[in-house]
Amino acid sequence: MKFLELEAAYLVIGAFILIVTAFVTTRPFVGKNAFKIGFPGVFIILSIFIGMHFYITTSRMAEVSERFIAGKPVICENKIQRKTEQSVIISKDLGWSLKNDIFENPQYSRGFHSARCISFYNKEHPKPTK
Repeated sequence: MKFLELEAAYLVIGAFILIVTAFVTTRPFVGKNAFKIGFPGVFIILSIFIGMHFYITTSRMAEVSERFIAGKPVICENKIQRKTEQSVIISKDLGWSLKNDIFENPQYSRGFHSARCISFYNKEHPKPTK
């Protein structure tokens, strides 16, 4: 279910690309084996890219969740407010909670999905000494 939630848009784009590939490779001006070679090739490439995107996104989500649970801040993009701040700093200290990969705060009208967040590094880490 998480796969469909995160990758639905890319699956639709991939289906469109496969439809175009099927249409183009079955035209009379294209070689006889174009469909047999082109369609599986495009399908494999799209599958690899969508799979890699899902793996990277879920890895980042796990990192963000671990960091938030540890009490450290994370930063999420704010797509609604494009004229003002384009990101929001989220931490437990600011009243945020994490439920089913969604950051929620009673002061905000909507939540932020952890897939759209990254780790926020600030001066909490001391500089390495020589």
